[in-house]
Amino acid sequence: MSTADAPLPEAPKILGAPPKILAISAPYYRNVVDGMLDAAQDIFAQVNASVEIIEVAGAFELPQALAIAASAQPAFDGFIALGCVVRGETDHYEFVCTAAMDGLMQVAVNNRLCLGTGLLTVDTLAQAQARSRETGANKGAEAAVACLKQIALKRRFMS
Repeated sequence: MSTADAPLPEAPKILGAPPKILAISAPYYRNVVDGMLDAAQDIFAQVNASVEIIEVAGAFELPQALAIAASAQPAFDGFIALGCVVRGETDHYEFVCTAAMDGLMQVAVNNRLCLGTGLLTVDTLAQAQARSRETGANKGAEAAVACLKQIALKRRFMS
């Protein structure tokens, strides 16, 4: 079975109350990002998570939004960041991808956040579409599973 035909992953078991999740979406490529968001919501529904969705202008703003949301009260149990950057003809792609990914990791580590990252950095729109379909290797679903695994880990070690 190819990854294009693979079913979406299953959510890990989460102990305690259903998690509260913030999904930060940069819908510059709306169809791609919405496909990832739909799959992520399917994963979160498996554990009865409540999901709040916010939109930012683009991938560059994802870490900034995560930093702002990290101090929200009541706190979120976990976060996902979803976006897509398609390579163009200039160096802009490299700058945006590096800054966004480094920024997300820095904010998550510094604040001990449970973060699943679904920021596609691709050469073509077709590659992005292949990673955001209803079935197969949907990176939104993978980001949701990663987020939930981090929540489970945090609850195990910090409770």
